[in-house]
Amino acid sequence: MSEFTVFDIKFPRAAQKRVIVNTDAKNECDDQFAIVQAILTPSFELHGIIPAHFGDKKSKTSLKDSHDETMLLLKLMNLEGQVRVEDGAVGAMPNETTPMDSPGARLIIEEAMKDDSRPLYVAFYGPLTDMASALLLEPQIENRNVIVVWIGGGKWPIGGREYNLSNDIHAANVVMKSRLTVWQVPRNTYRTMGVTYAEMIEKVYPHGALGKYLVEQVIAFNSRYNPDFEFRSLGDSPSIGIIMDPDVGTWSWQPAPLFDEQMHYLHPGLYRPIRVYDDVNTRFVHEDLWAKLAQFHRRGSRH
Repeated sequence: MSEFTVFDIKFPRAAQKRVIVNTDAKNECDDQFAIVQAILTPSFELHGIIPAHFGDKKSKTSLKDSHDETMLLLKLMNLEGQVRVEDGAVGAMPNETTPMDSPGARLIIEEAMKDDSRPLYVAFYGPLTDMASALLLEPQIENRNVIVVWIGGGKWPIGGREYNLSNDIHAANVVMKSRLTVWQVPRNTYRTMGVTYAEMIEKVYPHGALGKYLVEQVIAFNSRYNPDFEFRSLGDSPSIGIIMDPDVGTWSWQPAPLFDEQMHYLHPGLYRPIRVYDDVNTRFVHEDLWAKLAQFHRRGSRH
């Protein structure tokens, strides 16, 4: 087997994409795959991971749960202390004018305000609390080259209940009303990212303690909540694919919506357009991760 891996390809710093990951890591069992893929993508300059809350219905300690899960993944990858981790807000914004200050929001501000000509991609696998809070804490972010990649919101143009949105509707409205560039992957799109147990056992499980954990935690989650499932939608992974290649799926510009309390879209037509993805190339996203996991395990490191 070749010793050559993607980690042997050197991307000049000027060509690397500046990325921050914001993740409600212990909400389900798919964030873990997208976290690992971000870490293992050498064309990314990963500035940090922000563990995020996921409300209080599943857990009264959701932020801590996300933090602990993030640290576990870094431990399994032997990357403890090598990736910056800054916790986000402990809960949702109480209204559209009160930020939830946190080290995670401050990390976004710090990176957004740097003198760097490259865009800053902030990938949100859960609620938009920390992005909205960063905006309210430092309004100049609106004038910076920041691209918000959000896994969330219901199907266009009507919407309806969607989990990530439900955990902070106020924050979503703050972001939509802003001038920030937003790329949205709505529920009907991210739910198409299915992968079966058989494929995960074949492509993920053999690759050390990390691969074993990724698969076993999916099976454990499904056995508790979806015992009839033989698959899992890795719904957060499109965020990585579209940062790598913005045209990995089909998309259209839509005037930024707002959300009512039932999470339906409101279309006032007052705000700048956002990019809404209608589909994402599942093969591109999943097989990229399978290959990176195999090469990371074979090499034993990213370096």
